[in-house]
Amino acid sequence: MRNVGIFAHVDAGKTTTTEQMLYRSGRIRSLGSVDDGTAQTDWLEVERTRGISVRSAVTRFEWKGVRINLVDTPGHVDFLSEVERSLRVMDGAVLIVSSVEGVQAQTEVIWQALRDLGIPTLLYMNKLDRTGAEPERVLGEIHRLLSANAVPVQSCGDVEGAFSGPIELLQVGEEARAAWSEQARADRERLAEKIAERDDALLERYFERGSLDDSELIPALQDGVRRCELFPVLYGASNRGIGVDALMDAIVGLLPPPEGNEEKPLSGVVFKLDKDPTMGRLAYVRLYGGVLRNRDTVRNHSLNIEEKVTQIRKMDGQRSEDVGILKAGDIAVVCGWSRVRIGDIIGVSEGVPGVRRLAEPLLTVQAHWRSEAEYPAVVAALQELADEDPYLDVQWLQEDRELHLRVMGPIQVEVLGQMLLSRYGLEVNFGEPSVIYKETPAQKGEGFVAYTMPKPCWAILRFVIEPGERGSGLEYRSIVRPERLLDSYQNEVARRVPEALEQGLKGWPVTDLKVTLIEGEHHVWHTHPLDFVVATPMGIMDGLVNTGTILLEPMLRFRLSTPEEFGGKLMSELSVMRGEFDMPVVRQGRMELEGRLPVATSLDFPARLGSMTKGRGTLTTYFDGYQECPRDVNAERRRRGVNPLDTSKYILATRNALSIG
Repeated sequence: MRNVGIFAHVDAGKTTTTEQMLYRSGRIRSLGSVDDGTAQTDWLEVERTRGISVRSAVTRFEWKGVRINLVDTPGHVDFLSEVERSLRVMDGAVLIVSSVEGVQAQTEVIWQALRDLGIPTLLYMNKLDRTGAEPERVLGEIHRLLSANAVPVQSCGDVEGAFSGPIELLQVGEEARAAWSEQARADRERLAEKIAERDDALLERYFERGSLDDSELIPALQDGVRRCELFPVLYGASNRGIGVDALMDAIVGLLPPPEGNEEKPLSGVVFKLDKDPTMGRLAYVRLYGGVLRNRDTVRNHSLNIEEKVTQIRKMDGQRSEDVGILKAGDIAVVCGWSRVRIGDIIGVSEGVPGVRRLAEPLLTVQAHWRSEAEYPAVVAALQELADEDPYLDVQWLQEDRELHLRVMGPIQVEVLGQMLLSRYGLEVNFGEPSVIYKETPAQKGEGFVAYTMPKPCWAILRFVIEPGERGSGLEYRSIVRPERLLDSYQNEVARRVPEALEQGLKGWPVTDLKVTLIEGEHHVWHTHPLDFVVATPMGIMDGLVNTGTILLEPMLRFRLSTPEEFGGKLMSELSVMRGEFDMPVVRQGRMELEGRLPVATSLDFPARLGSMTKGRGTLTTYFDGYQECPRDVNAERRRRGVNPLDTSKYILATRNALSIG
């Protein structure tokens, strides 16, 4: 078995490649098309009409006796959260790069995540039949921007209209070798050198004999791929089915099988949720240990609850079949879990890999609906969509009857509107996007709360809050002894601190700080665990008043390429936007600039760039963290709910909510 994800920048050909794999393996009888809206893995109406993948799709096929679970992920940056969730459960990856457009922004982001997670990766250079295909240039970009250890295992041959397929450099007979071009012979030599470099004994044999056999190279290549020390490059043109068989051979021959032990305790993770009209909530699960069967009752480690499995199904796009069992190492859909969320760990947490954060919603939008009568339906629909994509983080201001969402970009907003219409029959419009700022403590300070009235209650807490390093998030610890504050109460405080920091003094999330609980007290008779639910936000907000907060803004790392004559105007424009950039590099009449830009000042820059460069400028951007705002930027957001600083009103509101719950 293999669990493999297909990743790429938008329009590099992921879904077309997936479709060809399904067709050539015999899984589907006729080829679908992305452009015609008939692709197997693009089955949402919005995907069929727009011709882009919005959700990751799980499908499967068999090739040369090996079962392959394949996840086709979205390529557009606005749907990076789907990519992030899929990465967590993959044992191998295929990263597709267009031979025309080359290495693009999302390609680099995904590559870095694959390296951080140690996922063995094949590189597939697609669209070699297209006008403008330049495999040598793109291979140079791969070596410069991704890895010098990317090694072609094929020779490309002719390109554009003359492209008839790559020349295999491994596992070929004497007759085929005799017909090799000089280029192919040189490519084979480079491949042998690159593989031999990793092994002293192999390198010595190579120097002695001047060549190495396939029987020596292939095991060494497999080992290098699985250790993430070598990254094979393959060539093809997926729209014509060229190179796809060889890619499937490489998936089977070079990528590792999943690790999983059926004898170990049950251990798995939910990486995707869907909704089915008859089956209800569908939880996509990757299992790392144990076996799961229909009608098993399973512990949800994250929620600390137990839920029963009604069915275990294998999915193919929209189609599915009841298989009744899920074994360690495999992926399937579990039905019957009504409360499960994305990211929940099933069984025990041992063996479940961590998540690599890629997506960071940088914008917020307000939803507007047609009539007051639709308000409850819109709330329910958006909350359901937020279950499937937790980063949407629906903010429901009940008193003002307002709904706000966190989004990645304008394409996601358009898609949300289309999904609400097609899936729920709701016509919802969204306001202009605004930037999500954050706050961080300005200095060290203390927060104190003595929640002892109105009885019965007793919770005393003292926190030290201090600034952390930029990008560090929240670091929380307690130095209070259990005899002063029971462990169960301390655990409740630890759970509530991140929630209390979701809204700071200016209404934005608070980040990059260290919070230490230095004093705590409970009462033998009067204390209830829920007292710490009430008290923690009051203590944290008291601390933030004492530290004060600084506003942080999101930044983008950018790479800009433009004809030299527009360079001066663009540098001036970047300066106006508060951009910071390195010295420009001029190559073959084009100027290249790299630097950082605030999101707030550059929202409309991609649209303006076209007219400023007569359509000849290219811009790639990706999120590059938060940094301190200039002092003249003053962005505040209205608070959701009652402010814990308004003590009496907050206690009353929270206690009523807790008693109702």
